[in-house]
Amino acid sequence: MDIKTATALRRLRLVSAPEAVSFLVLLVCSVLKRTTDFNAVPVMGAIHGVLFILYVIFWADAWNRAKWPRRTAALYFVLSVLPTGGFFAERKLRREAEDAVIAARARKEGVVNA
Repeated sequence: MDIKTATALRRLRLVSAPEAVSFLVLLVCSVLKRTTDFNAVPVMGAIHGVLFILYVIFWADAWNRAKWPRRTAALYFVLSVLPTGGFFAERKLRREAEDAVIAARARKEGVVNA
């Protein structure tokens, strides 16, 4: 994996969890708006919107650089629209990055030809 691909995956991983948190907070704010006088939906909607747009941009870049199959790319996109999906995406991306580091070290040491 080259440095640009690793960077694209890292950016996607770093925005996944905050996007998921903002989605959950937005859902809570929506419920509070309808049950109380508290209305933070405009603020949280904007925050979540920016994070979601960043997620989609970073997702497209990672898909392009990592050459994911359509199924993998679709999985990461679907995870972005589920309330807790960003947490699962972050975990999966972290494992993928760790596996790439292990494979790179093994190639460097001449252990495998991967």
